[in-house]
Amino acid sequence: MRVEIRFAASKSSDYNVFIDELEEIVLDGKAAIITNETVAKIHLENIKSKIKAKELYEVVVKDGEEYKNLQTIEYILNELFKMKLDRKSTLIAFGGGVVGDMTGFAASVYQRGINFIQVPTTLLAQVDASVGGKTGVNNSFGKNLIGSFYQPRVVYCESEFLKTLPKREFNAGVAEIIKMAVMFDKEFFYWLEDTDLSDDVNLKEAIAKSIKIKADIVAQDEKESGIRAVLNYGHTFAHVIEQETNYREYLHGEAVAFGIVMANELAINLGLLGQDEADKIEKALQFFSLPTRYKIQDIDSFYSSFFLDKKSSNSKITFILPNHIGNFAIRDSITEEMVKNSLKVFSR
Repeated sequence: MRVEIRFAASKSSDYNVFIDELEEIVLDGKAAIITNETVAKIHLENIKSKIKAKELYEVVVKDGEEYKNLQTIEYILNELFKMKLDRKSTLIAFGGGVVGDMTGFAASVYQRGINFIQVPTTLLAQVDASVGGKTGVNNSFGKNLIGSFYQPRVVYCESEFLKTLPKREFNAGVAEIIKMAVMFDKEFFYWLEDTDLSDDVNLKEAIAKSIKIKADIVAQDEKESGIRAVLNYGHTFAHVIEQETNYREYLHGEAVAFGIVMANELAINLGLLGQDEADKIEKALQFFSLPTRYKIQDIDSFYSSFFLDKKSSNSKITFILPNHIGNFAIRDSITEEMVKNSLKVFSR
């Protein structure tokens, strides 16, 4: 199955996302696979057997969101220089969202930009992180605050890699699928509510549907100047949670699940979402064993962290909220009092 991404502004960035169609990757120049220790142990020999390149190298980094930083980027770049990769070389991101984000960023700055390919191995990366060209790393101020928009040349989503994924990692990816359904497709959400995604046919359908939704949005707004920001539903809250817990306590999708519930509480208070709809969304998250109630220790501190969010500007916080299931609202003029009142529910 193939999903095409065709950009309205720049045809040179166009590419395809292939689902279960990876047989062989043939490259003219040198190539380097960027992966982490966990994926390397399980799948590295498999992916190497599918790549034909003039010279093939590998760079293995530590596994975990806490290593998504400039120090790891420097390590990757230094390894690439040692390998004498040139501007005709290709990087292959082989891992989850962390590996994909870092590989894309490294590709965007190595000798001012070389090609890279995404081969995501987690559900979250397949349905979200690998598509759209967002690359970057975290720092002490927040998540993904250093990075670039840099599109891959092609994306290969292979369900075989998901078979070795721990259940917790798999469920974290479902949070991103639910996010897209709530924002853009009511019928898709109701289908997800009680669908068994351990079934291969259902899973492939959910992956394809999610990628198509994201591809359509990204094609309209490559660099997040408008509608693409809607894909950050739940993320404004999630990024604060991840920072507060040093990126170690929760997986990204789990933090997004918390964030979705927090965003829904704010939407209820603004009259955008009914309590019954919010309950449905929370139950859908819980159906996939996702956590939904994060306890805020300090509301003032939590609120202040919003201002480091990339969607915020001119001292205004932009919130992405559901306007009933299947539609969205973008709000940048919600009062501090309203936001903090909504957060109080999570501090008790």
